[in-house]
Amino acid sequence: MTTPKSPIGGAFEAPPPGVHRLGSMQILDAPMRQFDPGEEIDYCVIGVGAAGGVLLQRLARAGFRAVGLEAGPFWDTERDWVSDEKGSHQLYWTEPRVTGGSHPLSLGENNSGRGVGGGSVHWAAFTPRLHPSDFRTQSQDGVGVDWPIAYRHLKPYYELLEREMPVSGPPHFPWGDPHGYTFGPHPMGGVGDLLIRGCTKLGIRVSIGGPVAILAGSRGDRPHCIYRGFCIQGCKVGAKQSTLISHVPDAVAHGAEVRAHAMASRIEIDAENRVTGVRYFDHQGAERFQRARAVIVSGYAIETPRLLLNSACPAYPSGLANSSGMVGRCLMAQAGNVVLGRFSDLVRMYKAPPAHCMTEEFYETDPRRDFARGFAIQSVAPLPIAFAKQLVAAKGSWGWALRREMMDYNHWGTIAVLGELLPNPDNRVTLADETDHRGIPVAKVTFGLYDNDKKLIAFAKKKVEDVMWAAGAEEVAQESRFAHLVGGARMGADPRTSVTDKFGRTHDIDNLFICDGSLFPTQGSANPGLTIQSLAARPADYLIDQAAAIFRRGAERSQDEVAIRTDLSPPDTWGPGVPRLGG
Repeated sequence: MTTPKSPIGGAFEAPPPGVHRLGSMQILDAPMRQFDPGEEIDYCVIGVGAAGGVLLQRLARAGFRAVGLEAGPFWDTERDWVSDEKGSHQLYWTEPRVTGGSHPLSLGENNSGRGVGGGSVHWAAFTPRLHPSDFRTQSQDGVGVDWPIAYRHLKPYYELLEREMPVSGPPHFPWGDPHGYTFGPHPMGGVGDLLIRGCTKLGIRVSIGGPVAILAGSRGDRPHCIYRGFCIQGCKVGAKQSTLISHVPDAVAHGAEVRAHAMASRIEIDAENRVTGVRYFDHQGAERFQRARAVIVSGYAIETPRLLLNSACPAYPSGLANSSGMVGRCLMAQAGNVVLGRFSDLVRMYKAPPAHCMTEEFYETDPRRDFARGFAIQSVAPLPIAFAKQLVAAKGSWGWALRREMMDYNHWGTIAVLGELLPNPDNRVTLADETDHRGIPVAKVTFGLYDNDKKLIAFAKKKVEDVMWAAGAEEVAQESRFAHLVGGARMGADPRTSVTDKFGRTHDIDNLFICDGSLFPTQGSANPGLTIQSLAARPADYLIDQAAAIFRRGAERSQDEVAIRTDLSPPDTWGPGVPRLGG
């Protein structure tokens, strides 16, 4: 009988009590401030996700009394997360929602997060920027609507957040506003190799190794990626960025309170049209009220409109800050069709970040096509359960046929469209008749495709199939799907057609702000995570610069640009990047 060997480094032990871990090396080492019940704070941030985490961190560093209300848990990655695809379902927003329309959206794991870090804990961390053209689609292409800001206003925040995350990427990214990355790219995985091979054969330019907010080399108290493929199931290693590990610890260290299991139900205003605070349900289901001098809603594209609509009052019978009628309207999803290809050689698509290779050759409007705007092509790499669902959707596989194809999982590769679908006011969030277990009306999401959308999707999926065949696939199938919700509380210069101004300040109420993906007037063909976090850093500078006026009744509203604050970045932001060969 052989004696079992001890693991290298000794026997495994549970994390010691009282220690909050945020990765294999990172510990939340600052006791969190607890504000007294009934105490009026400066800023209350509703939702500590991609945007809320960045906002909370900057407000705390600037010395404001700030509380973040988060409906889900404050994750301890060692205790709460598992290296298991099915076991990661708790990271998603799975509370009741109603969906409908001609092309109903699948809600949950693909587009919503629950817990500190929000959707950033289970995003693929792909971080391309929007193009300059995305900010002026109406002026340039006659579709959609122009943003109230230009690319140049967001560019310095893109550069800043790419260092804060940080982003690993190629030395030169040729599309949009061409740029490079401080941190070197990741090595290619099997799916990326397929995309490179197919694009190269067809003469399509392709970018390798990112951009992706996953460490290719250790940095600070975070280790490098170990290429185990669990990026969208919660990175227990701590190599992939989420605001849970990149920004929230610094917020706590500087005096912010993160109040987990706190579900916001209503924002209150007074007779002078000023927000006074937020009603929420705590972990025991008791209703509480947090007084605040200003409130920032960062609940993302469904929960932000839902909260505003549920906060209807005599002054705003159609929903808070909804004099324009635009709250909940122009909800957008991106076309996310996935093309599956089987190859004779092994692909092993889990052996790399899911998204680490792409082309944006078809991003801009091409007058030779019969539709406006465009799409990107990206590598994706589902784990077995997700891949089985794709086989069911793409091929109708079931029973023994599904089991047989799953035996060949390592011979399959997947490449996806990421296409721009245009804003339409009929695609919207409203309130359903149903309520959740707290008695709060749930969101009803209505979505459909229109002529330009359908033409774009048809062209894009054919192009991706061409790439897959060119890469040497023996068999090709296609799954129709959507990705990345944005919109529902758009920013704009005209209060009649938008909910907020260019800083996320609602047109109707001077001390109520919105800061998340719901602000997007259009969405482009880039993954929205980097833009959401960059959009949070920009209004944070405004909130800090204009705080005295924001907190004062009757103060004049400023629309002046404010200087970018690089002194608010978390620690290690300005450290060295990953060395490049030959440079």
